[in-house]
Amino acid sequence: MPKHKNKAVEANPDLSPNLMNRYVFPATIGVLLLAVAAIGWFLFASNTPAPPKLPAASTPPVQPVAQPAKPALVAAPATMVDEQQCQGCHSEQVKDWQGSHHQLAMQPATPETMLGDFNNVTFNANGEATVFSRKGDEFWVKTPGIHGKNADFKVAYTFGIAPLQQYLLEVSEGRLQALGVAWDTEKHRWFHLYPGQGVNFKNPLHWSKPSQNANFMCVECHTTGYQRNFDAAKNTFASQWNSLGVGCQACHGPASNHLAWTAQKTELMHAGFAVDLKDKDATVEIETCARCHSRRAPLGDGFTVGKRLMDDYLPSALTRELYALDGKIKDEVFEHGSFAQSKMFDKGVRCSNCHNPHSNQLKAPGNAVCLQCHNTAGQASVEGATEGVDGKGLQAKNYDSVEHTRHTMGQPGSQCIDCHMLGKFYMGNDWRHDHSFSIPNPERAARLGTPDACLTCHQGKAGDKVTEQFKLWNTANASAMQAPRYDESLWLIRNGQPGAAQALYEQLQRSNLPAIQRATLLAELPLYPSEQALKLATQDLRNPAPQVRESAVRAISAFLPPAERASLLTPLLADPVKAVRIVAARDLLSVARNGLGSAQADWNAAIAEYEDVQKSLAERAEANLNLAMLYQGSGRVAEVEPLLRTALQRDPDFYPALVTLVQWLEANGRGPQAQALLEQSVKDHPNAALLLHTQGLALIRAGNTEHAMPLLSKAAKLEPQSAQYGYVLAVALHDSGKVDEACEELERLLKVQPANRNARLSLIQYYLENGKEPKAQVLLQGWKKMNMGDPALK
Repeated sequence: MPKHKNKAVEANPDLSPNLMNRYVFPATIGVLLLAVAAIGWFLFASNTPAPPKLPAASTPPVQPVAQPAKPALVAAPATMVDEQQCQGCHSEQVKDWQGSHHQLAMQPATPETMLGDFNNVTFNANGEATVFSRKGDEFWVKTPGIHGKNADFKVAYTFGIAPLQQYLLEVSEGRLQALGVAWDTEKHRWFHLYPGQGVNFKNPLHWSKPSQNANFMCVECHTTGYQRNFDAAKNTFASQWNSLGVGCQACHGPASNHLAWTAQKTELMHAGFAVDLKDKDATVEIETCARCHSRRAPLGDGFTVGKRLMDDYLPSALTRELYALDGKIKDEVFEHGSFAQSKMFDKGVRCSNCHNPHSNQLKAPGNAVCLQCHNTAGQASVEGATEGVDGKGLQAKNYDSVEHTRHTMGQPGSQCIDCHMLGKFYMGNDWRHDHSFSIPNPERAARLGTPDACLTCHQGKAGDKVTEQFKLWNTANASAMQAPRYDESLWLIRNGQPGAAQALYEQLQRSNLPAIQRATLLAELPLYPSEQALKLATQDLRNPAPQVRESAVRAISAFLPPAERASLLTPLLADPVKAVRIVAARDLLSVARNGLGSAQADWNAAIAEYEDVQKSLAERAEANLNLAMLYQGSGRVAEVEPLLRTALQRDPDFYPALVTLVQWLEANGRGPQAQALLEQSVKDHPNAALLLHTQGLALIRAGNTEHAMPLLSKAAKLEPQSAQYGYVLAVALHDSGKVDEACEELERLLKVQPANRNARLSLIQYYLENGKEPKAQVLLQGWKKMNMGDPALK
C-alpha cells in the first residue's frame, strides 16, 4: 500500500478535448502526465478514404468525463462527526490505526512532525538552490518560485513518514504546492523527485506549477472529508477537511447516523452507514480503496459515499504510458489497476484479505499471507479469508517449499512477492509492488519486452541460463494447448503485426477477460475497423462493467459519424453510472442539437452532468477548455473566448488552450491578433512541438509553404512518436511536390507506429503516384495480413 502520493502523477479526468481532427493536434498531451488521447475519427460507413489533404482551420469537439451512482442506504443524509467519538467503541481498530501511514498521511508542520533537516541546509538540483531553515517553531524554504525568483515559503504540512517525507508550501490564494525536494527518512538526506530532468521554474513539473497543486492533486487522499472549495471568480481556494489523515469516515463514510444508531439501536441499514465494507460483494470494499489507490481522475469536488467508483472518478485503463504490455506497473498507478487484472480479483479476494486496513500492515508475516489460500489443503483456511472468495481451482501444494520456489528458503526468490509481485521504485526511494500477481516467464518476457522477476534478478548471461532452466522446469505446461494470451495478443496489436485484428477480436470474444483488459482492448479497436469490430464494440455497450461500457462508447464514436452512432448510444444516456452517461452525451452533442426524440430528456440531463463536472474542476485549464468546446458545440459562442482565456490564466503552459484560442480568433476574422499571439508563444516556447506544428499549419493555410516546412519538420523531430506531426509533415511534403521525402517520413512513422492506418494508406497512394507499385503491393499485403476486414481495403 502506498505511503503517500506523487503530486505530479495523479491521473487527471478525461479533460482534454478531442483536439480538433487528426490533422491538427497530436495524439497525446503530456502536460501533467495525464495519458489523455485524441480520437482519430474513422467513418466506418465510408469507402476507401480520399487522398489526404492539409486541413482548414476548425475547432475541436468536446471530450467527456464521468461515473456511476448507488442509492443511499440510510434514511437521512449523514454528516461528518469528530472522529474522537469513534475511539470509545472501536479501541482495537484505533490502536491499529494510530501511528499508521493512514493516520500520519498529512500533518501540520511542527517540531514533532517534521523529519527533514531544516538547520540552514542548502540543496542544489536542476540548476536551482533550495535552502531549508527554521524560525522558532516554523519551517521555511527559500527557493525559486513560479517566475524563477527566490522567495521564502512557509511549510504548512507534511506528507508521509517513510521512506520519504514531502512538504506542502503555502503560497497565495489558498494554494498549497508540493515541494519537489523531499527528505529521505532512511538515508537522512535531501533528494529531488525528478533528478537530472531539468525541472526548473520553466518546467510543468516544477513545484510551483499547476501539476504540483496539492489542493487538486493530493490532499483528498491524505485527509478525511476533503473539499477543494475553489472559487472560480476569485481564482482562490478555501480548502477544508473534517480531519487530517485517512480516518474512519474516509472509508466508512459520515458517521452521524451511526452515532444515532448506537444511541437508539434503530433499524437503520448497516448500523447507520451508507456502505457495508464487509458486504459479500468485494466490489464495495475494493472500490472504496480504489478512490485513492488507483490512477484516476476526479469528476467533482470530493466523493459521495455509497456510490460506485465511476460516479466520482474516471479510472485509467492499461495504457502504454502507465503499464507494461503484460499489465505490470510502469508509471505510478497505486495498486488498483494492477489488482483488477488478477485472478484473485476475479475470485473475490479483497484488499482486507491480505492487509489490515487500519494498520496498513500485512495480516500475516512473509509467505503466510499467501498461504491463507495457497496451501497444502488447497483451500482458504484463515478466518475472514473465505467470505465471498471463490476457492475453486486452488491446488493443494506446499508453496513454501524449495520444490515450488526453486530458491533456498530464506534467500531472495523464496518469498512469494519476489516472483509474483515484481516491484519498482517511485518518488526516488519508495518501493511499490505490482498487484497483478503474475507468473514469471523469462522466455516470454524476453520476446515481448516485458518486466520479469527472473530476468530482473538474473541479468546478463545469468539470465540466459535462467531462461533455459525455466523452459526445462515448465516443459509439461508449455506443451499444453492454451488460448492466446492477452499480452501476446496486445503485442501483435500495438506492433501492427500479421494477425493483429484477429487476435484483438478473439480477445474481446473471451468471456473471462478482466474488465480493465477489455476496456484497454476496446481503446485499440479503432486501429482495426471492420464489421466485426463494430459488432464487438456494440456488444460491450451492455457489458456489466462500467469501465467497459465507457470504453465501448468511445470505440463506437471512433467508428461512426454522429448521426449513425445515435441509435447505439442513446440508451447509455440513462446508464446507472455517471461516467458512462456523460461520455455518451458528449459524443452525441452535434446530433442532439437537432433533437433526439424520446431520448432528448435523458441527453439534456446527461450533458448537464457533463457541464457540472467541468465546472466543478474550474481550477484546471483542461476543464475550462472542455467547457469552451461544449459551449461552441451548443451554440453558446459568446462564452467560448472568455473560457479559453481563463484556461490560459489557470495554466499559461497549457498549449491546447492557446492553440484553440489562436484558431478561434482566426476563424472569427481576427487573423492578425491570432498570428501575433501564436508568434509570441513560439518565441517564448521554441521547443513546444504543438505550437510549432500549429504555426506551420497556419502558414500552410496562408499559402506560405516555404516557411511552414521547417516548423512542421521541427515538431516531428521533437516528438517523433507523434502520429499527428509526422503524418501532417508527410502530407505537406507531398503537396509541395517532394514525394520521395513524403514517403521517407511515412516510412519512418510506420516503423514506430506500424498500425497507423492514415500513414499506411497515404504511403500506398504516394508509392502508386511515384511509380513504385511493388512497394505499394508489399505494404498492401501487409495491411491485409493485419486486418483483412478493413473497409479501406475494399
